[in-house]
This record gives sequence, C-alpha cells and structure tokens, in this order.
Amino acid sequence: MIGAIIGDVVGSKYEFDNIKTKDFELVSNGCHFTDDTVLTIALMDFLLHSESRSEEDAIKYVQKWIRKYPDAGYGTRFYLNWIVGDNPKPYRSIGNGAGMRISPVGWVSNESIETKNLSDLVTNITHNTKQATLAAYVISHLILMARQGKSKQELFEFASRFYDLNFDYEDLVENYTFSELCSESVPQALYCFFISNSFEDCLRTTISIGGDCDTTAAMSCAIAEAFYNQIDEDLINKIKNLLPLDMLKVIKQFKETYGGF
Repeated sequence: MIGAIIGDVVGSKYEFDNIKTKDFELVSNGCHFTDDTVLTIALMDFLLHSESRSEEDAIKYVQKWIRKYPDAGYGTRFYLNWIVGDNPKPYRSIGNGAGMRISPVGWVSNESIETKNLSDLVTNITHNTKQATLAAYVISHLILMARQGKSKQELFEFASRFYDLNFDYEDLVENYTFSELCSESVPQALYCFFISNSFEDCLRTTISIGGDCDTTAAMSCAIAEAFYNQIDEDLINKIKNLLPLDMLKVIKQFKETYGGF
C-alpha cells in the first residue's frame, strides 16, 4: 500500500511532463499526492473499519475521503458522480482508477477467491466493466502471490494469462504516451515491474517510460513493495512528510494490521 502511494507521489511531478529517463531526483519540489493516493487510503480505511465490507460501505468510505480532498485530480465523470452527486452510481468506466487504488486488497486477502471477491466489490462501485475488474484483480492477485513468496516467473505466468507483456523498454521510452484506459496502462505497468531488480528500480523504470506515470507507478510499485519486501526508509519518510496526518494515521493502522511498509 505504501508502494502505491510512493509511486503516485514521485510520479505526480512527471504525469504531464514526462521525463523519459531513470536519472532524476525521486522526491523534489512539485511532488504531491493525487487522487491515486486518496482512493488508496479510502480503501485502506474501508478494509480496516467497515463492519460489513459491502458495496454500500465501500461507497461511504470512498465518498468520505474524496470529499475531504476534492481537488486531488479526479476524472470528470468520477467528480460529477461521486463528489457532486449524493447518490453515486457506477458509470461503466474502463479507466485507470480501477488499478491504481486496488493494492490494499492484495494485503488484506489471504486466498485467491477472497482477493477476487474483494477486488470485484470495491471496483464495481465505479468501474463496473470487464476491463476494469480484470485490471484490479490481476494487480491485487499479484500482490497476494508476492506475499506468499511466489517467484517472479510464477507472477509473470499468471499476468501473461490476461495481458500481452511483450514490450521493449527503449521503445516504450521513445513512443509510450498518456492513456487513461486500464487496458493500455496496466500491461505497461506490469512490464516495468517484471524487468525491475528492486523497488527503486521499478519506480524509476515506470516513471521513465512516461504516460500516466503517477498511476502506472502506483500500480507497478504496489506489486514491487510486496515482492521485494524492501523500500529505502529515507524514501518512505520523505513521502510521509508530504501526506496529511489523517492519511498517516490510516497507513499506520493498516501496516500494524496487515503488514507492508
């Protein structure tokens, strides 16, 4: 879960000004949390404190957090349905929101079927499409597999059942462009994780290819956190210094309950 937040904050500076290199300062002026972090925190809070783990409760927790932080960069349809509207409904989205917020599910669940059920539940409240539920499930299940000690090859074989991961890094750096569609962002995010050799390398690799890099880094680094099980403490502290106290409280509770950094 902190992996996703690190990816979001570090990538935020380069979302609309892609850097196309791995050589950059990780945390600098201009880095900030976006909707990816707010919604990740919302699901963490829901999974920690909801009495029923129902769609109704998930909706309440998401609305609670987005109304606390209404200017975090949400998509137009999400904003109109979920911040302005009093009775939010799913709106057939196929966007990246399904994948960037899902990481807490991979830490809470301990079995594949539980991962699938929770992933579908929290995704369908907004992104009730096959593309979106698939994106959320694959990412959350990869986190579960990493926590279970599965090899990178085993993770790759699982992900390859659903996405074509046959990319070339140099080609992505040169040609990859911004996309809000999960079907066009999740495979690239997964690829960046699979070719990485550490959490930091995953972070730098994902941001270096460009595109919607705060969101793709949130996805790839969520998996990298669980797989590599090692994040530089100084990096974590720099990110936490950019987060408000209410978010830090939820992160602390989630870590104490379910693990992670």
